[in-house]
Amino acid sequence: MTKQKLTLAEKSWIMYDVGNSALVLLATSVIPIYFSSLAPDGGVVVAWSYAETIASLIIALLMPILGSIADMQGMKKKFIVGCVGTGVVATIALGFPTSAAAFLVIYVISSVALNSSMVFYDALLVDTTTDERMDEVSSQGYAWGYIGSCVPFIACLLVVLNYEALGMSLQTAMKIAFFITAAWWLAFTIPMLKNVEQKHFKPREAHALSNAIKGIGNTLREMWSNAAIKYYMIAYFFYIDGVHTIIKLSTSYGTDLGISSTQLVLALLVTQFVAFPSAIIYGRLSSKYGTRRMLLIAIAAYFGITLFASFFLRSAAEFWVLAILVGMFQGGIQALSRSEFGKLCPKERANEYFGFFDIFGKYAAILGTFLVGTLTALTGNSSLGVLSIAILFVVGFVLMLKVPEREDGAEA
Repeated sequence: MTKQKLTLAEKSWIMYDVGNSALVLLATSVIPIYFSSLAPDGGVVVAWSYAETIASLIIALLMPILGSIADMQGMKKKFIVGCVGTGVVATIALGFPTSAAAFLVIYVISSVALNSSMVFYDALLVDTTTDERMDEVSSQGYAWGYIGSCVPFIACLLVVLNYEALGMSLQTAMKIAFFITAAWWLAFTIPMLKNVEQKHFKPREAHALSNAIKGIGNTLREMWSNAAIKYYMIAYFFYIDGVHTIIKLSTSYGTDLGISSTQLVLALLVTQFVAFPSAIIYGRLSSKYGTRRMLLIAIAAYFGITLFASFFLRSAAEFWVLAILVGMFQGGIQALSRSEFGKLCPKERANEYFGFFDIFGKYAAILGTFLVGTLTALTGNSSLGVLSIAILFVVGFVLMLKVPEREDGAEA
């Protein structure tokens, strides 16, 4: 079969992943380090953890409600505009506080805006393309997001790492970095707003907010009564927990093994570059072998990655191997997870369903980090702590096998 070219709407939707990924990469690398310079009295890890938890709680409370309203005719892009506008202003504002407390407040606003926009963006996938092309388009989004985020990130690093040579303060350098990131995010949002239209929607209704709040329980019951969605969501909770735990703890684990921060940052960039072609290839393979089969392969691969990190990772060279392995499967498992859920959920209620999908993804990392922390504390061996992540992939794999095939005969 001849490969179909991406439509203008599909390209425009993909470009938003390029835009928001810049802030995601900055938030997982440079921002926590900068925050530590604003909190010289210590308590950085605790304060940062609380900030991330508060942001996640706000998103968890808002998304099912706002998602239901956003499913109404003409509302998806309005919510995206609100989130991106708030997020861009908050991101630029991050460069101005001189106290840790003020910085955290603005960071929470920025994080909520970013992650909320991504829920609406994910749900817009069902309006952008067809079920048959959803894996391909979703994978292209993650792929270009990985590679695209490196452009502003490298520019930010050049400024931040060389601020003294450039004759400026660290705060001034960070102001420039935050502005670059915010401008990049805004610029790559515009094509999607211009070229993607909401095709699936619910009719507008009076008392939308109160009805959305009352309807949360009904939506959960509907999802639970659908065998494919029920098993898929539980499987997703466990395996994406393992993926997120590896992403969140890889740097601290590498530091614990004595690997230098320079090597860790470079390895992070390697992951981004490897993930670019890997995500695209994974999306194309799913059309040939089935989405569920490719997800099962990715889950099994992550199980192997966990074993490698536990038993063989001891040096910088091995950490680079880990970065390459993660890059090979990270984009694929995330992209196909998103597209498969888009096929399973009702198109006219995609935002509402993706609100719960996002909650499962956001709160999944709690279990994995708890397992790693607890086992490491009990045994005094971080390698055994990391090994516990393998349990999550085993459970996710078994539950994914229970996801029934869709009625069209394609694999779920």
